[in-house]
Amino acid sequence: MSSMFQPGVLLRGGCCLIVGSCCCALQTGGAEPALPTADSLAPRAIVSEGDLARLRQVVAKARRGDKVVLGVIGGSITQGAAASKPEKRYANVILAGWKTAFPNATFELVNAGIGATGSNYGAMRVQRDLLSRHPDFVVVEYAVNDGNTRELAESYEGLVRQILNAPNHPAVVLLFMMNKSGGNAQEWQSKIGTHYSLPMVSYRDALWPEIEAKRMTWEQISPDLVHPNDVGHEYAARFVLAWLEKAVGNMAVDAAPAAGVPLPAPLLTGQYEFTALAEANQLKPAANQGWEYDEAHKRDCCWKSSTPGSVIEFDVDGERLFLTYWRIRGAMGKARVTVDAGEPVTLDAWFDQTWGGYRQMLEIGKDLKPGAHRVRVELLAEKHAESTGTEFRVLCLGAAGVPPTAPAPAPAP
Repeated sequence: MSSMFQPGVLLRGGCCLIVGSCCCALQTGGAEPALPTADSLAPRAIVSEGDLARLRQVVAKARRGDKVVLGVIGGSITQGAAASKPEKRYANVILAGWKTAFPNATFELVNAGIGATGSNYGAMRVQRDLLSRHPDFVVVEYAVNDGNTRELAESYEGLVRQILNAPNHPAVVLLFMMNKSGGNAQEWQSKIGTHYSLPMVSYRDALWPEIEAKRMTWEQISPDLVHPNDVGHEYAARFVLAWLEKAVGNMAVDAAPAAGVPLPAPLLTGQYEFTALAEANQLKPAANQGWEYDEAHKRDCCWKSSTPGSVIEFDVDGERLFLTYWRIRGAMGKARVTVDAGEPVTLDAWFDQTWGGYRQMLEIGKDLKPGAHRVRVELLAEKHAESTGTEFRVLCLGAAGVPPTAPAPAPAP
């Protein structure tokens, strides 16, 4: 059966990278090598075709001409950093591929990417930022923002389980990007993909051998250490679309949508399947001495203080607790955080880089007993030697291992 994502259909009126009939879209100036077409590298990009049962549901909706919601969640790459305009982001290129393949369907894109955040924050906000929009097809991209560790694979698994357990049973694809050194979290994240029989697409596996063989330079696909430029975004999207082309090509037109299948038991942990998140505007201090609520920073509203010795406390449920604070090269200080008067954790809000600030989420409590816990944040007089001040901003508190029956905070505006 021919595929709706067949060559020559994905890009009408332009250079089709899937076919490889021309590579002008991937040419660069100067003495740099001409870039290979995406279709020539796609077989290497497809780590696993995965179980296609969920995809059948999406394709059936698209063939009927129904509305299909596409979702993406990840860090700054997913958000679109370094893309020259929205339509050049990998998510939008994937959206264009679906639209061209199924012109009678209606499509909506939900981009839940937030820069400089990992799957721990993703697992706590996925219900609010993505699943509330009922996506049919989801790309998960955290291979650069997460470290290649079991600890972060645990939050990644919880994020994936939440998406898979959504009532409409969305199809999920794991996308593995990379940094300039070729590093990513694919080793651990692919263990999760294999456990749940998910399709996996690797930007790294496709492009890193080309860079190592000097058939391509990193600068042709990225302007910095991490973010793909328009060419890099195009590659990432075309690799996902190449998997779709192959998957749908093997799918009968009248293939019946799959019924919901229970998930296997967690591979690492089920704690991150049940999470809670309270942004600063939802946090109600149990005690406060010297801190003030500040919403001048819009999305990054916070509880802040610049007075050493100031203390603020919150009560939070969960077996693992996390605090997110703002880090930037500026007049920033340090805070001592304790949970239930346990071992303190010192957080430094001063950042040594000059490109801007970011949200830093760190675990402040682990293996806690069920129930409420008191989180205490004390601003210290101590600060980084290069900092000119002691300001500290608490952006949110998150929890994993929350009882499933516990009421979730209202959505943040």
